Amino acid sequence: MLDDGVGTFGIKAERRNIAAGLTRIPASPFHRLGIHIGAPVNASCRCDGRQHRRVQSHGDIDIVPAGLDGEWEDDADCSILRLWINPAIVRSAAEDLEIDPDSVAVIPKFQHRDPGIEHIALALETQMRMDEPSDRLFVESLGKALAVRLISGPFNLTTTAARQKLSSSQKRRLVEFIESHLDQDLSLAQLADVAAISVSHLKVLFRRTYGMPVHQYVIRCRVERARSLLVAGELPISQIALATGFAHQSHMAQAMKRVLGVTPANIARMRQ
Repeated sequence: MLDDGVGTFGIKAERRNIAAGLTRIPASPFHRLGIHIGAPVNASCRCDGRQHRRVQSHGDIDIVPAGLDGEWEDDADCSILRLWINPAIVRSAAEDLEIDPDSVAVIPKFQHRDPGIEHIALALETQMRMDEPSDRLFVESLGKALAVRLISGPFNLTTTAARQKLSSSQKRRLVEFIESHLDQDLSLAQLADVAAISVSHLKVLFRRTYGMPVHQYVIRCRVERARSLLVAGELPISQIALATGFAHQSHMAQAMKRVLGVTPANIARMRQ
C-alpha cells in the first residue's frame, strides 16, 4: 500500500495510532516525517547514530531522510501523522528554484517545530482521506511546498521579485490552455511549460496575479463551465461533471456548493 500511495503523487500522509513501547522503523527509499498529535508522551528515539530523550508534544516533528532506520519508544499510546515524500520531489523543487539539486540535502531533525510543515501535512491528510480522487494540482502544490521546507542550506528561496506578476501573454496562454483542457487532469508542470517558467515561479506569480493558488483558480473555472452547461440544459448532470474535469457528480456538487453556494440541482431547478 505504501508504494502505491507514494507512487501516485510522490507523497503520502496517514495518521497512525502507536501503542506504547518500542517501534522499529526500517530504512525507506522515501523521506519520512512523523508529527506528534495530541497529549505529550515521554519518548526516546535512536536514529542516525544518535539517541534522543524528550517529552514529545503536539506538533513536534521528526524528519528522517531516505535510507535511515531507527527505533522510537513511547511511555504511552500516541498518534502520529506520518508523511512519506519521494526524494525526486525534493530534487525537482531545488531545480525549480535554480539550485543545484546535488548541493541540497534533507538532514535528520528531531523534535523540530515548523507550523508550515504541520499545516501542509494536515492538508495532505485531508485530501487523502476523501472518498473522491485527490485533486492532482492541489496535492502537487502541497508536495512542492513541503519539499522546499525540507531543503537545508544557505539558500535564498525567494528568488522572484516581490512585485513581479505574470505577463499579459503568460496570462492569455494560461487561461486559454486551462479553458481548453478543463476535462483533463491538469498538472503544475504542464501549466509551467505553457507559461515558460519554473513550477515554483508559476505558483508564486499566479497567486500574485489572480489572488489565489493555481488549483483554486482551476476549480473555479470548472465550476463556472459546469454552471453554464447546467443552465443550457443540454446534458445530464453526470455527463457535465465529467466534461468539466470532476471525478463524478458528487465531486462537482461539493465544489459548486463551496464556490457558488448552490448545488447543480438548484441550478437545474432555476432553469425550469
